[in-house]
Amino acid sequence: MSDANARIRLSEVTVERDGKTVLKDIDLSLDEHRIAVIGLNGSGKSTLVRLLNALVLPTRGTVTVDGYPTDKHAKKVRRKVGFVFQNPENQIVMPVVSEDIAFGLKNLGLGRAETAVAVEKALAELELSHLADRESYALSGGEKQMVALASVLVMEPETIVFDEPSTMLDLRNKRRLQQRIDALTQRAIVVTHDLDLITGYDRAIVLHEGALVFDGDPPSAISFYEDLCR
Repeated sequence: MSDANARIRLSEVTVERDGKTVLKDIDLSLDEHRIAVIGLNGSGKSTLVRLLNALVLPTRGTVTVDGYPTDKHAKKVRRKVGFVFQNPENQIVMPVVSEDIAFGLKNLGLGRAETAVAVEKALAELELSHLADRESYALSGGEKQMVALASVLVMEPETIVFDEPSTMLDLRNKRRLQQRIDALTQRAIVVTHDLDLITGYDRAIVLHEGALVFDGDPPSAISFYEDLCR
């Protein structure tokens, strides 16, 4: 179940890949309700957020969620930190929408009746009930993104990470996604190039060439980032 006091911490984290340093000496405590991660392409944003639910492990340093190190408690950490990928097709695994949303719960051994109730709740929360019996791969891009979110939401994580969720969406679906993120009770950590998405957030982090170069309020972070882009 959700716990608003859950803490995510990165202590002196470095990630190296193929002899290259992707992230260097990152120290962060992520407690706010809405956190944005911005930066130029290749700055390490996706690597940073993948650390949070053990999709990536640190080369040096530690990442903990509620005190659990991600390298030793990956399964427990992934229950606490859900992840919505940039491309929802990388996340949709079942041919029918309701089956896809139920997939994670069935893997946990939840009973059929309890699973059905949880799936119905997740669909209703995102106004997707009309898609329950649709074929997953026949959905529009915006619908797929919402189904991917529902498949994470149904697991009741404390934090949901979004890795550039609006990249493949048109303007209408970007706005719809923004409304859904804003309405979440869970903590949301969002990697994005869409600066309009983050103006009302509590905090924004700027990465540059694998280093944390700014950490503060979104308007100041956006101004700093725009200077980097010049």
